[in-house]
Amino acid sequence: MYAVVRTGGKQYKVSEGDFLKVEKLEGAVGDTIELKDILMVGGETVKIGTPLVPSASVVGKIVEQGKDKKILVFKSKKRKDSKKLRGHRQPRTVLKIEKING
Repeated sequence: MYAVVRTGGKQYKVSEGDFLKVEKLEGAVGDTIELKDILMVGGETVKIGTPLVPSASVVGKIVEQGKDKKILVFKSKKRKDSKKLRGHRQPRTVLKIEKING
């Protein structure tokens, strides 16, 4: 069984037992999170939402809270000797998908 979930402005296809890196979600390591924005549930029969599937949810456990790899942002202006180098690390959460209800 699989599901398409929406979180952090992105869509992910998940199955039970998958590890998923998403935008930061509130909660501590070991907490259980229920995702309600389910766009599609597949398996023996396929349920497609309009836009969401009612009464469907995905239960996951927070495995890790941390930051992604550093992204370097370089800005310059031609012929002005003006240069800026900035780094950014986006906070992220790693989930382990435990159960798909739907």
